[in-house]
Amino acid sequence: MTLARMPAAALAAMIAVAAPHPTLAWGATGHRLIARLAIANLPVELPLFLRGAETIAAEGELAREPDRWKGAGRIHDNSRDPAHFVDLDDNGAVLGGPSLADLPPTREAYDQALRATGSDSWKAGWLPYAIVDGWQQLAKDFAYWRVESTAIKGVANSAHRVWMVADLKRREALILDDLGALAHYVGDGSQPMHVSVHFNGWGDGPNPEGFTQNRIHAYFEGAFVHDYIDEADVARRLAPYEACRCGIEARTVAYLRSTNRQITPLFRLQKAGAFRLATADGKRFVAERLAAGADALRDDIVDAWRASAFQGVGYPAVKLADVEQRGLDPYDALYGTD
Repeated sequence: MTLARMPAAALAAMIAVAAPHPTLAWGATGHRLIARLAIANLPVELPLFLRGAETIAAEGELAREPDRWKGAGRIHDNSRDPAHFVDLDDNGAVLGGPSLADLPPTREAYDQALRATGSDSWKAGWLPYAIVDGWQQLAKDFAYWRVESTAIKGVANSAHRVWMVADLKRREALILDDLGALAHYVGDGSQPMHVSVHFNGWGDGPNPEGFTQNRIHAYFEGAFVHDYIDEADVARRLAPYEACRCGIEARTVAYLRSTNRQITPLFRLQKAGAFRLATADGKRFVAERLAAGADALRDDIVDAWRASAFQGVGYPAVKLADVEQRGLDPYDALYGTD
């Protein structure tokens, strides 16, 4: 039997046995739903090219890319797989090292803190850093788009305008790619087993409620979503945009902490047969988790857009205000004079 013809549940079980630490948070269906719903619910302040039906469909597919990269090679996969998860223990610390609430400011410092406890970031995962990194990239992309799209309207030099028009098209394609990657990691962050040491069965340590040790990860996030959840189930659970009034680091920590709090409810539902029997409680729980991912992604995109208005681009750095208020032609800074 080929993989293409294998039933979803059987394929999920095979993946679960093969992978010591599953990194395919949500399957194709889940990641597609999260990205589509986040884009479909962006406010009108975002550029039109980000809000149309074509972009909604494209982002649903591009959000799957970090999973579809897998198998490219040992160096490639070893460098990227830990970006999909972070192993938080029952005290909210990363494998006995730094707490999620007090993460070091860089991945280098994070890895050093984990090595001091006998672990490292490859074992523990670095999902919070992947989300922050993707958000910062998107904000910078938006900053370039803002400057170029504004300058095109008033730049006097026709050759400069022609180049910026072409570069803006390249920028829009790049934004969609970078947004897809961010969508994936934010989506990963709404799956409780991707932010817990209990990532595929309860595992080692105290287990007072007698939760399963079976590999439940792949079925929960893949076959169950594919078979029992549709877009309407998730869409009706979306919340309005919520301003954080904080940095992306703090927003990301709050998001992952809220997901981690769902690990015990998930295992209680599993113990009660909610996923095996596809009960109303099981379907509601999964739809709520997917909605949380879509909400977080939409909010991150909005925040990145708003932050981009104040970022400099090119060299010497040009800001949107330089073009809007001073009429600066940013061509040299964007094209380069070296």
